[in-house]
Amino acid sequence: MTRTPAILVLEDGRTFAGEAYGAVGETFGEAVFTTGMTGYQETLTDPSYHRQVVVQTAPQIGNTGVNGEDDESNRIWVSGYVVRDPSRRPSNWRATGDLGERLAAEGVVGISGIDTRALTRHLRERGAMRVGVSSLDTDPQALLAKVQQAPGMVGADLSAQVSTPQPYTVEAVGEHRYTIAALDLGIKRNVSRRLAERGVTTHILPSSSSVEDLLAVNPDAVFFSPGPGDPATADHPVALAQEVMRRRIPLFGICFGSQILGRALGFGTYKLGYGHRGINQPVLDRTTGKVEVTSHNHGFAVDAPADKVTDTEFGRVEVSHVCLNDNVVEGLRALDVPAFTVQYHPEAAAGPHDADYLFDRFVELVEKRAS
Repeated sequence: MTRTPAILVLEDGRTFAGEAYGAVGETFGEAVFTTGMTGYQETLTDPSYHRQVVVQTAPQIGNTGVNGEDDESNRIWVSGYVVRDPSRRPSNWRATGDLGERLAAEGVVGISGIDTRALTRHLRERGAMRVGVSSLDTDPQALLAKVQQAPGMVGADLSAQVSTPQPYTVEAVGEHRYTIAALDLGIKRNVSRRLAERGVTTHILPSSSSVEDLLAVNPDAVFFSPGPGDPATADHPVALAQEVMRRRIPLFGICFGSQILGRALGFGTYKLGYGHRGINQPVLDRTTGKVEVTSHNHGFAVDAPADKVTDTEFGRVEVSHVCLNDNVVEGLRALDVPAFTVQYHPEAAAGPHDADYLFDRFVELVEKRAS
């Protein structure tokens, strides 16, 4: 079997040679690594990875194939895919296809057979950066010139590109208890599943929605979803979050939604060196004192003081969660309006599920308002 040569070139010139995996072609994006040992299908279909070239640190990928149930959206969103050793033959009772074939069918350019450990160490030392992957032009200097012309992630306004064009509804499972309006900035399917299990009907609305659009579904609460891009560009969602808090409607934000709420409360945001991505990040919940192993996918964070309560336009706000690896803010809790956030993913497809209780905390917030 003839394999097509491919190269990967980082914006600082570091080059890796391998073989094409998935579609033959050329792609550009931000090089990031994820430490998950499982859940590659959920990673690929997570809209938060839009315009990123994902490096899998797990050495073999594709073992369990792909299936029609584990997608977190209706397509693969990554700009490119980098793996060490693609499985030659999937083996799982749920598999309906091969990962490499699906990547090719959706036009996702990838590379295999490179030292992903060395690449990951480089990104940890130098930071996430622009990258190109090509199986069309294997001249490193020519590809490097293209990489250096590609847009970076700072200043990238991407949530509108992944948002639903039309509203849709996910009904509660069993008895309906509450209605939530969810602003889709790049939502994952498991969010509405988790809410539905708690008797919540979720109306998913486009990122361009107005406060009148949110109120039109008569929500008991509002949810701001995860998503891609630089939160500093998301002025419309920030203004929307402020309107929701002024009306004292319960509000919960996850990941990008957490950064939006952070900005709405008056905090700044900044880009992390190489971000948090994977399903093994330790986070301290300061409310309970418990440490959770959590799922992350964020390259930006909220710049809020972790050692004190901050007075804002909407009252007092405290940092509720911190990452134990680097003390990055991983959650905010407003003390005078019904709003809180976490920077990570309690919906956590494909796991872990330590943080699933946060959906219960959200429902409890709604119950308090209703009582």
